[in-house]
Amino acid sequence: MKPGIHPAYRPVVFRDRAADYAFLTRSTATSERTVDWEDGNTYPVIDVEVSSASHPFYTGNQRVLDTAGRVERFERRYGKREGR
Repeated sequence: MKPGIHPAYRPVVFRDRAADYAFLTRSTATSERTVDWEDGNTYPVIDVEVSSASHPFYTGNQRVLDTAGRVERFERRYGKREGR
């Protein structure tokens, strides 16, 4: 690697506020806010909207959409499609 052109790669805490879940990893992301971690050290913290703790794909809590209303509205606007 060429010296002096790469950002600092250091420990950072990513926190998912929706799921009340945080994890420590290494990243080049920066933040002015900090948090005291379990090991007694202080790390920069980055709040994220979705993580594996809150994403429906990973948690198994899929949302069911009411598509019947959408289909009926489409058929009213454009007419019912005939079978082929």
